[in-house]
Amino acid sequence: MAKLFIACDHAAYLEKVELIKFLTKLGHEVQDLGPHSADRVDYPDFAREVCKEVQHEKGLGILLCGSGIGMSIAANRYKNIRAALCRTEKEAELSKQHNNANILCLGARINTQAELESITKAWLLSEFEKGRHSDRVAKFNDLGEVL
Repeated sequence: MAKLFIACDHAAYLEKVELIKFLTKLGHEVQDLGPHSADRVDYPDFAREVCKEVQHEKGLGILLCGSGIGMSIAANRYKNIRAALCRTEKEAELSKQHNNANILCLGARINTQAELESITKAWLLSEFEKGRHSDRVAKFNDLGEVL
């Protein structure tokens, strides 16, 4: 199992704590990169911390905020990061199978705790299918160039 790096903002703090418990029960090694309270924080700061770990291929990342949108936008600014905002198990599966997503973004105000757990589990159990998807995924890093 890959090591998991997780972070959130204040809106998703309680959901993150519960998700860590869930993942630990499944046998995953989880490193909590903050925050460590529900005090107001800026989500880009925590997205950066998870992205640094994932960029160095130390594991996979999970980011939570109120909607998941801010975290996904912030994370996808980093090279070699493929962050997917997933609201359903099917989206989570496809994000890994077709796009080799290395960070899962979740919305604590959108999904219930049970849904967050099932989406995360579906994502972790899915594998990149390679094949026709490999060339497409390889092109992601070229997309940041100004035309």
